[in-house]
Amino acid sequence: MLFALVYLVVRRLFSLAGSSRSEDLSKDVEILVLRHQLKVLRRRAGRPRLCRLDKVVLAAASRVLPRSAWSSFLLSPQTLLRWHRELVRRKWTYRRKHSVGRPPLDPAACEVILRLARENQRWGCVRIQGELAKLGIRVSATTIRTLLRRHGLGPAPRRSGPTWSQFLRAQAHGIRACDFFTVETVFLKTLYVFFFIELGTRRVHLAGVTAHPDSAWVTQQARNLSWDVVDSEACFRFLIRDRDSKYTASFDEVFRSDGTQVIRTPIRAPRANAFAERWVRTVRSECLD
Repeated sequence: MLFALVYLVVRRLFSLAGSSRSEDLSKDVEILVLRHQLKVLRRRAGRPRLCRLDKVVLAAASRVLPRSAWSSFLLSPQTLLRWHRELVRRKWTYRRKHSVGRPPLDPAACEVILRLARENQRWGCVRIQGELAKLGIRVSATTIRTLLRRHGLGPAPRRSGPTWSQFLRAQAHGIRACDFFTVETVFLKTLYVFFFIELGTRRVHLAGVTAHPDSAWVTQQARNLSWDVVDSEACFRFLIRDRDSKYTASFDEVFRSDGTQVIRTPIRAPRANAFAERWVRTVRSECLD
């Protein structure tokens, strides 16, 4: 009885709409019918599978309709962003044939390294590496440095002193760091963004964006920044950079001519350039993602 009453009310409304001469009202009723049929098909067929052409048509139509009308789409803006993230992930996916990383160090060699460091306070990583080579133990200086830091032994000749973080905080107003980060466009074209950041003020200088960075382009961006610094009369004593091959001797010479000492970070040590890495994360989370 209740459904019959609802049916009579709805039928009366449709009859009033049909008797009207307004074409817009008829179109609205037709759209209402089509939407209801679409909901019925969704309940029956489940989630549809879209091909690439369907995705292109829906994405293009979303640029024409206002945001308030996007509820009629099968997709949401988050779905479009997810499609793009999946394409980028597939672009950078490759098969690793060999396991990465260095082989573990022999515990006996670790004991020898720690003993040499404790008994010889003025020996650095290179000196310890040379003494181990005389004993037939081949270990890199980076591995020795990592092992010493893990056991609380700092660099020679001072085993206890200011850490890298304390040095950065104390000299922040005289330090500038530089780094690259990548941006994927809609058509999966990789763009490289080169920037400088002042540790004291957190001021960021966007050096440039290019799809094909090379040493000549990076050196030119360094010259442009050097000219801006001369105009602003700012003085920086240190520049922190990684060991990328794009940073050549000509790049370092630009800053040495201004009285700036270039400090290279250790191999595979992003924490040594933590301020630049943290700013990249901020840009990705607030602007690019």
